[in-house]
Amino acid sequence: LCSTWGTMLRIAWEESLSVEGSGRGELPRALTIDEIKRNIHRYNQMQTVHNEDLFGPVQNDTIIIVIQIHTRLVYLRHLIVSLAQARDIESTLIVFSHDFYDEEINDLVQSVDFAKVLQIFYPHSIQTHPHEFPGVSPGDCPRDITIEQAAIRKCINARTPDLYGHYREAKFTQTKHHWWWKANRVFNQLEVTRNHTGLVLFLEEDHFVAQDFLHILRLMERTARVSCPTCNILSLGTYLKTYSYFGDSKKKEALRAMKRHQTLSAAAIPPSWTFQVLPSLYQHYQKAEVTPWVSSKHNMGFALNRSVWLEMWSCARYFCSYDDYNWDWSLQHVSQSCLPHKLVAMVMRGPRVF
Repeated sequence: LCSTWGTMLRIAWEESLSVEGSGRGELPRALTIDEIKRNIHRYNQMQTVHNEDLFGPVQNDTIIIVIQIHTRLVYLRHLIVSLAQARDIESTLIVFSHDFYDEEINDLVQSVDFAKVLQIFYPHSIQTHPHEFPGVSPGDCPRDITIEQAAIRKCINARTPDLYGHYREAKFTQTKHHWWWKANRVFNQLEVTRNHTGLVLFLEEDHFVAQDFLHILRLMERTARVSCPTCNILSLGTYLKTYSYFGDSKKKEALRAMKRHQTLSAAAIPPSWTFQVLPSLYQHYQKAEVTPWVSSKHNMGFALNRSVWLEMWSCARYFCSYDDYNWDWSLQHVSQSCLPHKLVAMVMRGPRVF
């Protein structure tokens, strides 16, 4: 099923590229802002779960995959193909969270037939508010003017530049607003997730997943439950640019050789301490490590459950008022300044989200 869908998607992609390149065909009429708002309201009100008849209803422990989408259609195609090839993907619910309404993107998302699918639309986007907050208001201060120049202009936010002396840019702040809205929507507002207690995995449209990412995520969840009760974030991604699976396998061979050598030597020289335990420890930490959650390192492909979200949600004002447009840095501030349990991540050394 997955390979068939991937082939169909590739063909559709190539056809769309040929049409775009040829200049033939009529462009559909652009929707008005009011029409887009009505469509968004309809989608958000209906909360339709597609393919539920094929794969059954969402269970309390179903893994929910939430994907934040803007306009990068080609990247999204690659992500969807990787999801289609993932093992056990049919057991999940994939929530596509949009901050831009586009029929071509909708057609792509609604063609997904390998898992349950739900679309949600951020209703406070720049697209639907192009000339007013949270979009760009006519009276907004330009990004790079000084506070003195802003005072002379008497622009709306003259007294509130950010920490770096810049004024708000809607295209950047929208990402932070969208991130919090979608998390709140999934955990607190959707009917299908009302009683959900399992993991929610956050992805973005330019990510790519490995075939075993769900298997690894479930292993991490079980390991954290037994061995790391303080772990409240499970991270499948990494920003190591030079990680090598081949190089890591060579290290494992060296450690196995070391262990065999220690076993043979143990009969001749009684050890004064149990140094032979060390290779086992090294093998364990080659697979995953436990570390305080760091926004710049652990924000790709991370999962949490409802209890962790409720603690975050109770600290909403720390997230929203933090003077930074990055959602991950704002979440770091929440962890450091408000959460009763700081964010602690179990991180895969070999990434499953790229």
